[in-house]
Amino acid sequence: MDVNKKREVIKHCARLEDVFTWKKYASEKKLPPKIDMLPANKIDNSKNANLAEKISIFCGDITTLEVDAIVNAANSSLLGGGGVDGAIHRAAGPYLKEECKTLGGCPTGEAKITGGYKLPAKYVIHTVGPKGEKPVDLKSCYLNCLKIMLDKNLRSIAFPCIATGIYGYPNENAAHIAAYLVRKHLEAHADNVDRIIFCLFLDVDIKIYEGLLQSYFPLN
Repeated sequence: MDVNKKREVIKHCARLEDVFTWKKYASEKKLPPKIDMLPANKIDNSKNANLAEKISIFCGDITTLEVDAIVNAANSSLLGGGGVDGAIHRAAGPYLKEECKTLGGCPTGEAKITGGYKLPAKYVIHTVGPKGEKPVDLKSCYLNCLKIMLDKNLRSIAFPCIATGIYGYPNENAAHIAAYLVRKHLEAHADNVDRIIFCLFLDVDIKIYEGLLQSYFPLN
């Protein structure tokens, strides 16, 4: 892509420094009631203050985020589809599909990385969520994306709500998995991360994450 055109795209994107941390976001909003963490999930409360600066809620279009990587909730072909998948392919341009053709698809729960092309993000990490409520597979999606982030020395990443919508995973149950696995990743690797963003589009997901993050990332 022409360098000048890339700069023009970046002018109209959401820069990381302009995305509120969870601590700042929560201080400026009237949050809904807290949603309790699942009893089986345990966190290290000594790390709360630091980790509240490492995550964000972003309400908007994931394709506008200028981060190291955005996650694509892809189908197994990796060749584009509806929803977030289609939006990412349209914004990235045809070279994304051409690279995806070389990857041989992707099984449920796994993840593969490509360039970002016309996106402000440097990379796209494609993962295939389960159809229906299959916690093991959904956990694998998040864990494999976070592993790629760590292995590739990426410092910022944005996740959509993987496997909800037409794949049918209940929104709140999926959010518990996302929030907890991100929390545990940051407890182990906070020094390697600038920001992990939960990119939300639907009002129902915004309300769920605003409630859940009060438990998984307490502010006091």
